[in-house]
Amino acid sequence: QLQLVESGGGLVQPGGSLRLSCAGSGFTLAYYAIGWFRQAPGKEREGVSCISSSGDSTNYADSVKGRFTISRDNAKNTVYLQMNSLKPEDTAVYYCAADSEPKITIATISNPGGSIVGYLERWGQGTLVTVSS
Repeated sequence: QLQLVESGGGLVQPGGSLRLSCAGSGFTLAYYAIGWFRQAPGKEREGVSCISSSGDSTNYADSVKGRFTISRDNAKNTVYLQMNSLKPEDTAVYYCAADSEPKITIATISNPGGSIVGYLERWGQGTLVTVSS
């Protein structure tokens, strides 16, 4: 079965850190660009960050720039999102998505739109991040 599996979410205090993982199962992640998205209760899904298939190009939403870092280890078939200096407004379910590089770009992250779920090929099930004291 071809799927993406996110892990690493949890409860953290403001100012803390978490590292999310997005692992490919049944397919080779190295052929795909990967995007991280998040969705808070009652809000639309928004883009967080993306990385090219080689890892040479990364992009971030303004809201997380300087605090989050995306990376990938193609040998481990995994993409990571290191989140530092977390704020309560970062609380959301975080999803990773895989597709060809023309479909996951800074434009996709900046303005995903309401139909982003159907637009990208493959999504994980999500992992919950809660930032609270």
